[in-house]
Amino acid sequence: MKILLVEDDSILAENLAEAIAAQLYVIDVVGDGEAAWDYVQSFNYDLILLDVNLPKCNGINLCRKLRQHGFDKPILMLTARDTSEDKVIGLDAGADDYVIKPFDLPELLARIRALLRRGSSRSPILKWGELCLDPHTYQVTYAQQPLSLTPKEYSILELLMRNGKRVLSRRFILEQVWAFEDMPSEDTVKAHINSLRSKLKAAKAPQNLINTVRGVGYSLNLTS
Repeated sequence: MKILLVEDDSILAENLAEAIAAQLYVIDVVGDGEAAWDYVQSFNYDLILLDVNLPKCNGINLCRKLRQHGFDKPILMLTARDTSEDKVIGLDAGADDYVIKPFDLPELLARIRALLRRGSSRSPILKWGELCLDPHTYQVTYAQQPLSLTPKEYSILELLMRNGKRVLSRRFILEQVWAFEDMPSEDTVKAHINSLRSKLKAAKAPQNLINTVRGVGYSLNLTS
């Protein structure tokens, strides 16, 4: 899952991004409305955390613009404005939820999880043959045998399982699993895929469970 945080308070943004990343979400951070708009045009986000008081384009106007241009993923507004009128304006602009600063971090993270569940029609537990991934506990098993994955291996496997037989390019995987500022080379994806295959093989999974489509990318395969 990839989240865009739009917040001009650099200290708050840094702390919040660290807490969100610890939940195994991929997060990009920008400090103004215009940059946020550019990022949404370039990358796919599952949720936007949007401050109201932003330079260049405030959160209310940006939210309206996003909805008018077809962005249908959850938007959670963060603001110090706490009147009922302010909440109505934010919700009418297209926000799905509205959190007042200063906020309780565990509650905010719970709201993020709730919005991501609400925004997905998929089953909370992902299954592909005997491979099972629980996004809420971060537990991955094959034939009921637990797999110990790194955060990036987990994120890549979740992405593959959410897309099934769809072939995902290395570039697409990079954009979904790494933050924009930390994006490595495409060879890094290959290295993580190889590591995933080794761990799946150790759990007695079929050798070609993760399929390589030469010159295109990767997909999951149900055949043994």
